[in-house]
Amino acid sequence: MTRRPSRPLDPVRLRPARRLLDVCVSSALLLLLAPLLGLLALLVGAANGRPVLFRQTRIGAGGREFVLYKFRSMRKDCTGPGVTGGSDARVTRVGRVLRRLSLDELPQLWNVLRGDMTLVGPRPEVPDLARRYPAERQWIFRHRPGLTGPCQLRSRQYAAQLDGRPDPEEYYLRVLVPQRALRDAEFLRHATLRTVLTYLARTIVYVLRAARPGGGGS
Repeated sequence: MTRRPSRPLDPVRLRPARRLLDVCVSSALLLLLAPLLGLLALLVGAANGRPVLFRQTRIGAGGREFVLYKFRSMRKDCTGPGVTGGSDARVTRVGRVLRRLSLDELPQLWNVLRGDMTLVGPRPEVPDLARRYPAERQWIFRHRPGLTGPCQLRSRQYAAQLDGRPDPEEYYLRVLVPQRALRDAEFLRHATLRTVLTYLARTIVYVLRAARPGGGGS
């Protein structure tokens, strides 16, 4: 098992313009989407019971842990691997719809507003898997994780690759993490305000395509 370096990671700070964009966009969306957030909370509660929100510790910039919020899309008290395949039996019927439309991610706007996350960046990882990243991939935990990003826009494709694997975590760490790290590195090398806005636009297209009939593919 590969452990995180014993010395603290040096966090990469966001440029002021990106932080200002994070605050403006996340606060505006939380206000505009408040009725939808309330409706989704009622829907999840009615279909799946409480708790409505899923809280999980993730790794932030510099290896600092924070609590990530999502609408709960899995059954309560279920066990299994730390990664979720496209056909994971733990996901509820309502949860599949939320995941397909990325609606389960909306509470993370609060994480963005708080500064735990940014609008566009690497996918936030859970501590157990983060500790098992190879040493040459640990650099990713210097950066603030994102609500969306180059890897999040391929989440359904990555999830489908986990289906049927005897050890999905091993496949995730051995195959998918290196692929994702390359995509994240390419974005981070050119993480300008223009690039961030481009990824936000791509995210809107990604969600709209998923909302179309038969649009649940990658």
